[in-house]
Amino acid sequence: MEELLVFGGSGSRRLTAAICRHLGVEPGDGEVIRFSDGNLFVKANQNVRGRHVYIVQSTVFPANDNFMELLFWIDAFKRASAASVTVLMPYFSYGKADKKDEPRVSIRARVCAQAIEAAGAARVVTMDLHAPQIQGFFTLPVDDLYALPLLAEAIGTGEDLVVVSPDVGFAKQARKYAKRLGAPLAIADKERVDHSEAARVIDLIGDVEGRDAVIVDDFTITAGTLAEVAECLIVRGARSVRAAVTHGVFTGKSMERLDDSPISRLYVTDTVENQPVKLSAKVETVSVAPLFAEAIGRIHRRESISVLFQ
Repeated sequence: MEELLVFGGSGSRRLTAAICRHLGVEPGDGEVIRFSDGNLFVKANQNVRGRHVYIVQSTVFPANDNFMELLFWIDAFKRASAASVTVLMPYFSYGKADKKDEPRVSIRARVCAQAIEAAGAARVVTMDLHAPQIQGFFTLPVDDLYALPLLAEAIGTGEDLVVVSPDVGFAKQARKYAKRLGAPLAIADKERVDHSEAARVIDLIGDVEGRDAVIVDDFTITAGTLAEVAECLIVRGARSVRAAVTHGVFTGKSMERLDDSPISRLYVTDTVENQPVKLSAKVETVSVAPLFAEAIGRIHRRESISVLFQ
């Protein structure tokens, strides 16, 4: 079978290099130029004619630039006669915009999905989509990988462990963590009243007294919810608090909030690597490169990906 061609966009240079190390290949030779007027220029510096190309790009920091760059990469490969282009989008920033929950708003995740298809992608591989229904926004195959096995390994097991969902919406996925770790589940009840990225915890369902709590979530931006849930857990008698989230989309004073919180350790993956803040010593990064490398290999060999999570 022909050698893999794996290119990395500006949003995932380090992750691409790590994926390629696991695959035993060199990253594809490409370049990105940003002109003074803000325009982007991408170019593959090697022949991709008739080849199956994989492009790795998280669409965040900066979200719009990285998303447009991704579209340009897809188009460049297709115009260079690549046999197919598979998009590996470890973090889909517009995945949070999956519904029309107010009058006169755009379902941005759907618009992005249509743009990726229009550019010429043949398949999309992502990780822990904010809402599973986003897969239905595409008509092409979408593989949604899960960081749960990797994060659960980092968390470890313990007799007094309790898994905590930060809201009702994540309870189903948090239950999978609880089952994997052999621990009970507690659920924080929070409300969000505006677009300020702040939420208020109003209740906690479940017993955490005397236990080592682990808050799990798919992403965090301000660390505000994590910090508030952690405070609530301590008030309810938790012995210690850690947290594990797939996407560490850290902004503003997120690290100050984390450092001031009772959270002793925050596990995140490397799906987001261009954070505009310096990470706290409390943050521990778990690489998802082995999982994405295995997914690429299986796609290339025309094997099932779902068996990775059975």
